Amino acid sequence: MSLLPVEDALARLLAVAHPVSDIEQVSLHDTNGRILATNLLARLTQPPFNASAMDGYALRAADAAEVGSILTVIGESAAGHGFGGTVGPGEAVRIFTGAPVPDGADSILLQEDAETLGDNRIRTTFAVTVGRHIRPRGQDFVEGDVALSAGLHMDFSHLTLAAAMNHATLPVYRRPRIAILATGDELLPPGQTPGPSQIIGSNSFGIAALARENGAEVIDLGIVPDDRELLRQAVEQARGLSVDVLVTLGGASVGDHDLVQSTLISAGMELDFWRIAMRPGKPLMVGRLDNMHVLGLPGNPVSSLVCGLLFLEPLLCKLGHRKPRRRMAQARLQAALPANDKRQDYVRAKLTEQDDGIPSVESFGKQDSSMMRIFSQSDCLIVRPPHAPAAEAGETVPVMLLRL
Repeated sequence: MSLLPVEDALARLLAVAHPVSDIEQVSLHDTNGRILATNLLARLTQPPFNASAMDGYALRAADAAEVGSILTVIGESAAGHGFGGTVGPGEAVRIFTGAPVPDGADSILLQEDAETLGDNRIRTTFAVTVGRHIRPRGQDFVEGDVALSAGLHMDFSHLTLAAAMNHATLPVYRRPRIAILATGDELLPPGQTPGPSQIIGSNSFGIAALARENGAEVIDLGIVPDDRELLRQAVEQARGLSVDVLVTLGGASVGDHDLVQSTLISAGMELDFWRIAMRPGKPLMVGRLDNMHVLGLPGNPVSSLVCGLLFLEPLLCKLGHRKPRRRMAQARLQAALPANDKRQDYVRAKLTEQDDGIPSVESFGKQDSSMMRIFSQSDCLIVRPPHAPAAEAGETVPVMLLRL
């Protein structure tokens, strides 16, 4: 099987991915970052009455059209405690921000524009006009309005509006569910002491974090040794959980100890492809098992994370009704880069902001895919297309941002 270009591999993966259709009602407290599944109608009118926008006096504009008008204060209207009477000629009601405007009043005189005379009288020092400082009923929304539309990525402003519309729960799409399965006799979880031939398994934590950043619910199936029966049991566990995506880490190649691919095929997986023209991350496996996407990432931590950014993130965005994340940008090389070979290269690099808005980028001298520390210090990956010619310092190159 020849190496598949990155763009073709991603297109094939997404072509068979369909957004989740399940809808669930979730408490308003738990819907930040979720995707609204249906249009949300206002259940009331806001404001529900003509409301004062300022502290002052509610009155009839005709009674205060000229500076020096004298009015009698007949009561008070505060938020939650409106004035029950009617404002007549020559009368005013002391009013506070958010309070209902009394019947008969059509304007608000600011408190600093009123001179207190005693005996419940005030003199105006400013000429008012009809409607001044009044928020009319329904100014924000009216009962039945579609104030929030299906497909919105709910954030702090949307949640505030939903609450004001009197919704305690929201209809949101179910989160895509992924199961992560790390494989390898050599792996131990963090916190344990490795033996002479063992290492700490780290990939699953980064992949899980990336998945959660993209709205997924993550199930960790732990570490399974290179044993066909144990691998088969783990695959069946993922099936039983009805996950949307099974992500395996390591063992997806075809070496003597790489059992993941063959075990999955024996379980009924339809293999689409498993070798990508990229560096790092060539041994990427993609297939389908029943209704479950199978994404076999390399065991190497850096390769695993690069593949996660390139393939898992877009897959989860499509499954979860989310817009693709905009990670691509342009930067100027600080130093020359050599010509590239037939595989698309993702070079770890640091960015430096520049006054013209286009950052400069400098690659790390060492690019071995086993060096996770360099990856954690990187801001971006310089994308070197297949057969790209040598690039000189100062040239603009595409970069993939690691942090948004």
